[in-house]
Amino acid sequence: MSNEHFIIEEELKKLPDQPGVYIMHDERDAIIYVGKALSLTKRVHQYFQPSHDEGLKKKQMVAHISRFEYIVTDSELEALVLENNLIKEHRPKYNTMLRDDKTYPYICVTLTEEYPRVVFSRRIKKDSNKYFGPFTSAGAVRDTIDLVNKIYHLRTCNKKFPRDFGKDRPCLNYHMDQCPGVCTGQVDAESYGESVREAMKFLDGDYKPVVKMLREKMEACSKEMEFERAATFRDLIESVMDCVEKQKITSYDGEDKDIVAAATDGEDAVVQVFFIRGGRMIGREHYFINVRIENEMSDILSVFLKQYYAGTPFIPREIYVQEEMSDEDMIEGWLSEKKGRKVTILTPKRGAKEKLVELAAKNARMVLDQDRERIKREEGRTIGAMKEIAGLIGLERIERMEAYDISNTSGYQSVGSMVVFEKGKPARSDYRKFRIKSVEGPNDYESMREVLTRRFSHGLEEIKNARGAAEDKEATLSSFSKFPDVIMMDGGKGQVNIALQVLDELGLSIPVCGMVKDDHHRTRGLFYDNVEIPIDKSGEGFKLITRLQDEAHRFAIEFHRSLRGKNQVKSFLDDIPGIGPTRRKALMRSFSGPDEMKEASVEDLMAIPEMNQKAAESVYAYFHKQ
Repeated sequence: MSNEHFIIEEELKKLPDQPGVYIMHDERDAIIYVGKALSLTKRVHQYFQPSHDEGLKKKQMVAHISRFEYIVTDSELEALVLENNLIKEHRPKYNTMLRDDKTYPYICVTLTEEYPRVVFSRRIKKDSNKYFGPFTSAGAVRDTIDLVNKIYHLRTCNKKFPRDFGKDRPCLNYHMDQCPGVCTGQVDAESYGESVREAMKFLDGDYKPVVKMLREKMEACSKEMEFERAATFRDLIESVMDCVEKQKITSYDGEDKDIVAAATDGEDAVVQVFFIRGGRMIGREHYFINVRIENEMSDILSVFLKQYYAGTPFIPREIYVQEEMSDEDMIEGWLSEKKGRKVTILTPKRGAKEKLVELAAKNARMVLDQDRERIKREEGRTIGAMKEIAGLIGLERIERMEAYDISNTSGYQSVGSMVVFEKGKPARSDYRKFRIKSVEGPNDYESMREVLTRRFSHGLEEIKNARGAAEDKEATLSSFSKFPDVIMMDGGKGQVNIALQVLDELGLSIPVCGMVKDDHHRTRGLFYDNVEIPIDKSGEGFKLITRLQDEAHRFAIEFHRSLRGKNQVKSFLDDIPGIGPTRRKALMRSFSGPDEMKEASVEDLMAIPEMNQKAAESVYAYFHKQ
C-alpha cells in the first residue's frame, strides 16, 4: 500500500467500533508497532489526540506513523493472541514487551497414553497429543479441566497403564464416582476412549449440551433452595464460557494453511487471505478483483485460487474457503502436483475453522465497503502503471522491473545499486549492492558494465547449477536467478547500449529502457529501441518511473555514504602494525594526541597495561621512522 494517498484524518473516520489489531507503518512502509484494542476506533484515535499522553516512546512512534491498517476480530481475546503472533513475526521497533507462547495456558489431552488424561500445559510439544488453546485465564482453564474430568469421568492420576493395573487400591475419585477406576484393570480401553472423544468435542467448541445440562441443574438446585450448589453450577458455567471463547487465530495442529474468503458487491469483489504458518496467523492480504454481476461466490473463489496460486511460490497443505466449488477436485489435484504432496481444500461447516473463515469474510466486507476507491487508486499506481509502461514500449506485460545506478565521489569508491519493483511495488528483499572492483576513476559506463555483468552472470550460474542438481533445486536459487521483464537504466542511449552489449555477450534477450532526464535532472521520457518516447507526466506510468529512478539513486547514495563514513573514522593508529581496537583505545586514553604520543619512549608506551614490548616498539618506530 502506498502512503502517498493515505490521509490519516480520513482513515480514522473509517475505523470500526469493534475489537481487533491495528498495525502502524512508517514512511518506508515498515511495521513499527502492533497493538490490540477492544474498540479500534477509540484506541487508534487516542494516538493522534494532542491531549493524550502515551509517554515519550509512543510520542516518538506517532511522529513516524505514515499509515495504519487493522484486522477485525470477534473478541479481545482473539485480538490479544493475533497481536502476539504479529509481533513475533514482524518484531516492530516500538513493541518492547514481546510475549512468548509459554506464558499462555493450554489444555492437553494425552493421546499418547492408552488411557488419556486431560491436563494443564504451558507449551505445545511436537507429539501426538491434542492441544487446545491458548487461553488467557489459567484459573478458568483449571476449572474447565476439573469440570471435564467430572462430567466425562476421566482419570486424574499420573500412573502408567496397563503397567500399573492392580498395584494400588483405587483412589478417592473412584469411591466418589468421579473416575471409573482405570487402576483396577476392569475398564475397557474402547469405552474409556469414547469418553475421551466426547470430552474433546466439548473442548473443541461443542459445549452447548454441557451448558444446557449445567443450567438445568442450577435451576433445579435453585428451586430446591440449594443455593450454594446452584452457585457452584453458575460458576462452572462462567468458567466454561470463558474457556470456550475459542481462539480462532491460533490453530492447534501447527500446520500451514491459508484462509480464503470474499465479499462481493455488483462488479466489485475483495478476496481476503489469512496466512497461518506453523499454527500462528502471521499476516493477511486482500485482493481487489473485477467480477460480473452474475458471478456466484463459488465462481469468484475458483477464479481467485487458480490465479493466485499460479503465481505464488508457497502452497500450504490446507486451504479453507467459504463455499464449495464445482471444480474443487481439479484445483486440489493441480495444487497437489505443484506442491509435490497432498493439498486439501476445505469448507468448514462448524466450529473454530468455520469461525475463522467468517472472520476473513468479515474483514473482506469491511475492505470492500471502506477501501474500494483507495484500492483502485493503489492498483492504478502499481499494476495499472506497469501496464501503461508496457504499452508505451510495446510489451505484452511487465511484472518485474530492475533499475541500476552508479554513485561515486570523483571516482572514489564507486558503487552500484540494483533495485527491483514487482507489480509496481518495491521488492526490497531483492535489492542488491555492488562495490566496483575493476574500474579506476569516475567511469560510470564501465562501472555499469561491471555491475550488469556480475549480476546476470551470477544469475545464469545459479540457474545452471540448479538445473544440474539432482534434487532440491530451489535451495540453490536466489533473487539473482529471477530475471526482469525489462531493465530500466538511469540515463539515455549510452547506458542502454552498455546494458545491451552485456546482455548480448551473455546470450540474454531482455528489453532495456533508458530513463532520460532533462536539463533540470527530471525524468522526461524513455529511450527504447533507439527512439526517445515521450511520457504523459500526469500518468501513473510516469510517476512509477520517477519512483523507480529515485529509489535506484537513493539506494546507491546510501551505500556509498555508508562506505565513505566508515573510511572517515579511520585513525592513523590503524596503520601501525600490531595495534588493534583495544590497544588503539588504550593509546587514545593515555595521550592527548599524536604529538604527545610521539614524545613517549618505549618504556612510557610499555607502561600502558594493554601494551607489550613489541607493540610499544612498533608505535615508537612509526613516529620515528627516517
